[in-house]
Amino acid sequence: MLCSLSPGPIRCLALAIALCASAASAMDIWVITDRQHPVQGTPDRLIELDAPARIEAELSTDLPSDVQQASLLVQQRLKHGGPALEQRLARTYQDVTDAWSLGITTLPAIVMDQRYVVYGEPDVAKAIARIEAYRRTQP
Repeated sequence: MLCSLSPGPIRCLALAIALCASAASAMDIWVITDRQHPVQGTPDRLIELDAPARIEAELSTDLPSDVQQASLLVQQRLKHGGPALEQRLARTYQDVTDAWSLGITTLPAIVMDQRYVVYGEPDVAKAIARIEAYRRTQP
């Protein structure tokens, strides 16, 4: 039996198919690296494992040798940095935690969909191409 659908449901069905197809092809690309291992390309998320140490170095620059004075100065710097500094610290430590939870062992690491990783490739496009070639060979 042949059924006729009005244009409304057909448009909705076409939109649903298009959205599913685009979601299936969307990739989430993370680059996990540090300042010693620069990477070319723009990932969805850049994780620099040395970022917390750089922030700590900023906070401890030119501290006096007296421990109490140094502590007060760091507290002032943290207060002066306000919510922006708090967010920056939280983000960098969360980045390190996320990289650790993925089991990253070598830098740079380019990660696709938190499932596939290419180590040592500094070019994001080349790493993605390698991952996609691998995925085509695996069922």
